[in-house]
Amino acid sequence: MKFGIDRLLAESALHRPLAGRRVALLAHPASTTRDLTHSLDALAAVSDIKLTAAFGPQHGLRGDKQDNMMESPDFIDPAHRIPVFSLYGKVRRPTDAMMDTFDVLLVDLQDLGCRIYTFVTTLRYVLEAAAQHGKAVWVLDRPNPAGRPVEGLTLRPGWESFVGAGPMPMRHGLTLGELARWFVATLNLDVDCRVIEMEGWQPEAAPGYGWPLGEREWINPSPNAPNLSMARCYAGTVMLEGTTLSEGRGTTRPLELFGAPDLDAAALLKEMHALAPHWLTGCKLRPCWFEPTFHKHAGQLCQGIQIHVEDPAHYGHAAFKPWRLMALAFKALRRLRPDYPLWRDFPYEYERDRLAIDLINGSPLLREWVDDPAAVPADLEALARPDEAGWLAASTSCRLY
Repeated sequence: MKFGIDRLLAESALHRPLAGRRVALLAHPASTTRDLTHSLDALAAVSDIKLTAAFGPQHGLRGDKQDNMMESPDFIDPAHRIPVFSLYGKVRRPTDAMMDTFDVLLVDLQDLGCRIYTFVTTLRYVLEAAAQHGKAVWVLDRPNPAGRPVEGLTLRPGWESFVGAGPMPMRHGLTLGELARWFVATLNLDVDCRVIEMEGWQPEAAPGYGWPLGEREWINPSPNAPNLSMARCYAGTVMLEGTTLSEGRGTTRPLELFGAPDLDAAALLKEMHALAPHWLTGCKLRPCWFEPTFHKHAGQLCQGIQIHVEDPAHYGHAAFKPWRLMALAFKALRRLRPDYPLWRDFPYEYERDRLAIDLINGSPLLREWVDDPAAVPADLEALARPDEAGWLAASTSCRLY
């Protein structure tokens, strides 16, 4: 199969309209061609493409920031002598001066299929800026490695943030190109937006179910996104960022496992199975021990659970529900230990006045369900199912594959 960047480079009919126009690129470390050349370098080598600027999202154009929520500076690219503007630094929306440096912005970002991944919000912001400044945006499409399944509560009005770009569920099931079409339609943007589609993407095909296993190398789109297993788990495990439980940062399997020094994994698993065993299908849960080298509980031995979604004998693509699984873990912990200090109160993605767990979920509904002793899994199901069905109905027209 071919990604959008490979088609743009290989097919002269696609890149010919860029001739004579100033071109900028929004990219990150996973923005590479089939032969693993960074997209910025590959585009610079095309004689009729004039690169005048580049943009980096969270973690930077080349991956200069390893930890979460670390800002990147602007700089001059040493090889191509063009300005590289950070959209995760002093600003998160491109300024007027930044927009003046180009005519067409190419967006080549590998997404993970999750609303909270900040590249989704950055896409919205550059589309809005392009509409205001009369610029064109071309999205060079890439796979959604989590595939087509949809899961989670819809972000409620007033809960927009840098980890909540709009009223979509946690796991949205679209590619970034398809999301661009959705943003243009729902925000009524008057913008020249074009998607350079992939060729041969099969989101329902085993064993990758969204990611072309055996055809393309996995390159971390962010430092703690090291493999396909993480991408599959992320729509659930990202909620751990709003808790005092470790999400495995500081280990070699971040966002595939969770735990804490004072957690009883066996008791937690037993309670989860008692509450909603049907929310635990499509994966294998294994009690484990780990010691983070940095981040939460650094240097402390943690007891926890790893979510295994790699072995085809354990992984069921349609059955696996990572958002429900993690919600159930929180509920089970609250039932076992009602006073456990679960919710972490700290500045999260430029927000200081709202709890991180609420920002992550796009409303307080998930937290309130966890904390309500009378609430049962069926109550959360009753909230989530209409949201998921509504998103499927609203987003299907934006699909390209």
